[in-house]
Amino acid sequence: MKNVVTYREADGSIIKFETHPHLASTLELAREYACDSECPDRYVVFTDKRTKLKSSERDFEVESESGIYMSCIFRPSFFPSQASLLSAMSAAAMVSGLENHAGKKLGIGWVSDIYCDNTKIGGVSVEGKLDSYNAYEYIIVTFTCTISQDHFPLKLSDMIKKVFDTDNSSINMILARDILTKFLRFYVNLKNSSKFMSIYTEKFALRGKKVKYLEKEKWRTKRVIGVDAETGALILEDGKNGEIRVTSPMLINTPKKI
Repeated sequence: MKNVVTYREADGSIIKFETHPHLASTLELAREYACDSECPDRYVVFTDKRTKLKSSERDFEVESESGIYMSCIFRPSFFPSQASLLSAMSAAAMVSGLENHAGKKLGIGWVSDIYCDNTKIGGVSVEGKLDSYNAYEYIIVTFTCTISQDHFPLKLSDMIKKVFDTDNSSINMILARDILTKFLRFYVNLKNSSKFMSIYTEKFALRGKKVKYLEKEKWRTKRVIGVDAETGALILEDGKNGEIRVTSPMLINTPKKI
């Protein structure tokens, strides 16, 4: 059973936050909503339990994973050419929103994987649909993160916030709203990329690590030099003094542990 709560952000914007006790995919439901022209800007689909079917010898069983599963629908006024750093911005927002709750070090992979204690725990995906004028009909930003007691121990501040929250929010929902608040602060200033790219480069966790790079239809191991703070391109070592700048995530396979 869904529940819809309305929040007013610091900038005065209205957020509709639709919560579900469990869902197989927030993104699939958000796509359905986004195609409806009556669905408003800044509409969020959230669950803290993602369900999936697991086959057994005789039947299928339903499993659930606890975490943050949140898809946010936006009706932006900017053009696709201005959205090249949207994934990096979303990752910076996610780390910024989680870092006050995490008990261990957080980091960002490429483009928008999230690591905690050097283990990949989630990430961000961004997709959009263009209209006949080559402008965005909508964008959906999906945040996904598994939450474990080991990485995110309960803190007194979160427990107090939950007690006084009028909509009976779960701890995971409190974390999700912190991510969304950080995201919206960057989103309204998307053209000023220095604010979020400084966080992105500071939290970038793959520097000096090895990744798989698809070169001439073969996966090759390359060492990461860093990430370009202006374009978001991944910079890899190539030979003794050369480097490769990668802009397509399809060409990179990042490790689960670093």
